[in-house]
Amino acid sequence: MNKEFAHKIFEGFSIQRWNDLIRPFDLVEMDKAAEKMVLAYIIGKYEENNGKEIDWLWIIYASFFDLLRKISLCDIKAPVQQMLKREFPDEYMRLNEWVLNQYRSIIEDEELFSNFTIYVGQKAGSFSLPKELEPSLKVYNAAHKYATIREMEMLSLVNEGERLSEIRVELEAEIQPYLELEGLQKLMTHQKAFHFLLKIEQLRFQTRWNQTPRVPATSVLGHCFYVAIMTLLLGREANLNMCKRRVVNNFFSALFHDLPESVTRDIISPVKQATDDLPNIVKKIEDEIVNKELVPLMEPFFEKEIIYYTSDEFTNRILDKNGNILHVSWEELNEKYNSDKFNPIDGKLVRIADHFSALMEADISIKHGITSSHLIGGREGTLNHYKEGEIINGIDVHDFFTRVIL
Repeated sequence: MNKEFAHKIFEGFSIQRWNDLIRPFDLVEMDKAAEKMVLAYIIGKYEENNGKEIDWLWIIYASFFDLLRKISLCDIKAPVQQMLKREFPDEYMRLNEWVLNQYRSIIEDEELFSNFTIYVGQKAGSFSLPKELEPSLKVYNAAHKYATIREMEMLSLVNEGERLSEIRVELEAEIQPYLELEGLQKLMTHQKAFHFLLKIEQLRFQTRWNQTPRVPATSVLGHCFYVAIMTLLLGREANLNMCKRRVVNNFFSALFHDLPESVTRDIISPVKQATDDLPNIVKKIEDEIVNKELVPLMEPFFEKEIIYYTSDEFTNRILDKNGNILHVSWEELNEKYNSDKFNPIDGKLVRIADHFSALMEADISIKHGITSSHLIGGREGTLNHYKEGEIINGIDVHDFFTRVIL
């Protein structure tokens, strides 16, 4: 992970969506990517429950690579890209090569860049997608289409029908091939899964650092996706031999790490730490509210997993054979529990990524000239939180933070 790459990914917070329509709130690309992955999780869990095999690792990297493509091609609307692909395939191929060239010098991980190249080629149609990935692709595409529909539904409240009528017809046609997916059916008919999504969507309306002006403003939900991506990339830097389940668990633990805030709202760190006992009390209250308001909206086949993701979210942990959470060291994760059967999670890696996201949010605003004592204090406090030479889950955090920020 280098400075240029971290900042490039952060540009996802600045890409405005639907900016030719009346918008009741900011719609940005990072938030769309986050909601898409929440939807992929929900729809995919229904498919797994119905006996389908879903490649979560492929879906995770697809979401990341699509964000990278979107950052490079943000000025070209999706319908124009589709027309290019359909009517001018050679030009579309050159466009994708141009996208790859934007990242060639800043992605130092050769395997990651190779996988990015393959994905872009599959997207362009020059490489075929393995047949075993078709159920995963269907889940991912359904999540992508429905995430766009949800945005349109929110915009429809403040835009005249004529502004959206053509878009509505196109989206309804594009969602048709995925209507056989049970999870999508539950969402579109506003059953329990939809009400769970509504709660999570509240994170999209909550602004982080809401006590101070900041550029770009970031939502809690978009922050969660950035944390998930950073957890994924830092995991590659710390240990490329992580088992598949560990990588997947790390990503979704990061994506859902602020889930309790959908019902408690964001309580800023200085308030949480106002007294010695307050952090534990706030956590206890959050758990109680989550059990009361969120758990009843979860399906039994993913309820325990999400609770596992959000309980003690910043600790390294596994599940024993009885389903109990055990806290373990990073060395134990690597040497004893680096296997799918233990459901390992690098919670401390999620915490590093969470702190790094906060650091970027403060630092970039300060460098844009929008600053305050809250941002300066948060930036300096986060930079000084980790000691020089302190290694946590394979990462020299102080070196990483200063290398990317200063």
